[in-house]
Amino acid sequence: MTTPNSAEPSSETPPTTPRPVAPEGDSAVLRRIEHILAGLLVLFFLWSISLAKVVILPIVLGFLIALTLSPLVRWLGKRGIPASLSAIVIVTTIGLSSSLGVYALSGPAGRLVESLPEVRGEVERKLSTVSQKWAKVREAEEQMQEMADGEQENEPGVPDVTRVLVEEPSMIETALASLAGTGSTLLIALVLSMFLLASGDMFQTKLVQSFARFGDKKRALKISHDIERQISRYLGAITVINACLGVSIGLTLHALGMPYAYVWGAAAFLLNYLPYLGAMIGVVAVAAVSLITFETYGAMLAPPIAYLILTSLEGQIVTPLMVGRHLSLNAAAVFVAVIFWAWLWGVAGALMAVPFLVFVKVVCDSLPRLNFIGVFLGGRDQTEEDIAA
Repeated sequence: MTTPNSAEPSSETPPTTPRPVAPEGDSAVLRRIEHILAGLLVLFFLWSISLAKVVILPIVLGFLIALTLSPLVRWLGKRGIPASLSAIVIVTTIGLSSSLGVYALSGPAGRLVESLPEVRGEVERKLSTVSQKWAKVREAEEQMQEMADGEQENEPGVPDVTRVLVEEPSMIETALASLAGTGSTLLIALVLSMFLLASGDMFQTKLVQSFARFGDKKRALKISHDIERQISRYLGAITVINACLGVSIGLTLHALGMPYAYVWGAAAFLLNYLPYLGAMIGVVAVAAVSLITFETYGAMLAPPIAYLILTSLEGQIVTPLMVGRHLSLNAAAVFVAVIFWAWLWGVAGALMAVPFLVFVKVVCDSLPRLNFIGVFLGGRDQTEEDIAA
């Protein structure tokens, strides 16, 4: 017998209220807002790293040096040398050798910089025809400016214009200030790289431990190893290639009678870290000095042509053979990256443009959602292999 209060539980489930579905137009607007916010985030990031160049630049350079030298430290570790000891010895050797090299080249390079006014005068003398036409154009421009100033003075109610001349620092002062800033940046980067190398695999271990799932740990470790291998292989190979190129250019220019041939060899070694731009700067500089050094046209043209031929052989044959099979990059992407980072960070940004591009490519190749970016950044060989696959 049942009482009125002992009602049996109902087997019917309460009706669920359907969730409101956003109209298709509203979802499109939300996606557009997300894209705008993502673009603003990218712009804010670029603006931030541009302002923080003084702080970020030595840190990034220190990591690049550590990535380049880490295979050597690991190789020495397998032979019983502790990572801390090998890091101190390697970084100290690099710092001392770089300082001695800069000190040895400072005298000839300083005299070469001091002779720039003479270079300018000699170039103007040998290009007198062009300079005379340019002087006529400047004279006509000054006459037009004087006529415009006279008309402005005759007009009533027009205030007088006072010209203020600001004396800019000389080229030598600018070069010394830039050299001092570069030296402090390199010193901080070398000290940071020494600490990174002495720590061994601590950062890779911390990176793996920061992920919870085993698949994420494995992928993070693979990306870390790929970045280290690709960047160290690229920078190591480029350094050897640049050294050989510098020796070849120095000996060739010495045979052609160019003054300070070993300075040009050292300049070629450093400039070749700038893809495309370095060769252009070197050819123009050698052509300017060759123009005032020699009297005949054949002797004037020989040094810049030799410089251009050697850098072209290096860029079109040697580097693709030594680096291209392991690291194939899109030439257009490399050029755009060099221009972009040169605009953002100056010469230091242009030097690190290719390592940045290698880092982005390795990360994109390892993530399925970003694989299309890695394919786009890859060279012709990689594109054909991916299409065939």
